[in-house]
Amino acid sequence: MTSTAVHSTGSPGGVGQASAEVPARNTRRQHERPPTNTRYLTLWLPPLALMAVIFFLSDQPNLHTNLGIVDLIGRKLIHFGEYALLCWLLQRAFLGTFTMGTRSAVLAALLVSSAYAASDEFHQSFVPGRSATVRDWAIDTAGALLASYLRLREVGSRNGRSG
Repeated sequence: MTSTAVHSTGSPGGVGQASAEVPARNTRRQHERPPTNTRYLTLWLPPLALMAVIFFLSDQPNLHTNLGIVDLIGRKLIHFGEYALLCWLLQRAFLGTFTMGTRSAVLAALLVSSAYAASDEFHQSFVPGRSATVRDWAIDTAGALLASYLRLREVGSRNGRSG
């Protein structure tokens, strides 16, 4: 829906006469348009699906490959990466469905990702053969922090700021 504004010409013979109609400026940004049901699905299904996969994997009693340090480092890198991806997907969902700035969306996504990492560790404390560690939560949150930093850096460079 667009509205129009009528401007007076302000000329001596035309005081009060209307000039051509000028479309009113739409102040809503592209990503702030009201989403449709399909848009909600395409924005929210990926992070929710990833959260379900994380929950499923956390419920497995033993994911070790018996490769020693390779197994340990590999699993930590996967944790880091999956929470970076989760945070990025949540940023995308927040920006696409809510009227909020990029910084607010990044902060919301970071907080949700970190809280989900904490709940994941809590969940693991009930799974036989698994344990909850603050170190794993910190690694997960570090992944989310990286995604947050990269998003803010991208936006800053698009706006002409050096990052």
